[in-house]
Amino acid sequence: MTPRTARLILVLSAFIAGLVLFSAVVFIVTGRSPAPIALPSAIGGPFHLVDSNSQPISDQDLKGRPYLVFFGFTHCPDVCPTTLFEVSEILRKLGPDADKTKALFVTVDPERDTAPVMKDYLSSFDPHLVGVTGEPAAIAAMLKSYRVYSKKVPLEGGNYTMDHTAIVYLMDKTGRFVSPFNVKRKPEDAVADLRKYF
Repeated sequence: MTPRTARLILVLSAFIAGLVLFSAVVFIVTGRSPAPIALPSAIGGPFHLVDSNSQPISDQDLKGRPYLVFFGFTHCPDVCPTTLFEVSEILRKLGPDADKTKALFVTVDPERDTAPVMKDYLSSFDPHLVGVTGEPAAIAAMLKSYRVYSKKVPLEGGNYTMDHTAIVYLMDKTGRFVSPFNVKRKPEDAVADLRKYF
């Protein structure tokens, strides 16, 4: 073997070893290692607000049952009533098992959505739906913990509407976020999915 061939083999071996090492680092960094580390959910957390009956409600009141959380507002023209109707259909399909879960409609507009306003608005939907409101600072804290985008958008005449995240959150019995809950499917399929967390 000539010195030139030996050098070539050495360089090639070093290149292959570097490639293997680089691949191993990428494999671990991208989370595809054989034993990924479970991290706590970054969505959800403690809250202390008021329900549509003007009674205190907190995350502790929901422990022991899975629950759905949807953020919106009573002046919402389309997305909110549609989503609440879909959630109502799921709760109706659950029958007596609807008592084993909860569904919260949390306002992003506490300025207008007082407890009586929320109660009146939700009277058109399933009675298992609970309206949630409170002081603006407490609502803002919950929006932050659920990573909800919300912004007041001025309209002509001094009125306003709200832009907001329109996700239904599925929380498990311990109050941990499971995943976004798809309500745009057959109620039977949504019910079967929700029952897994009872």
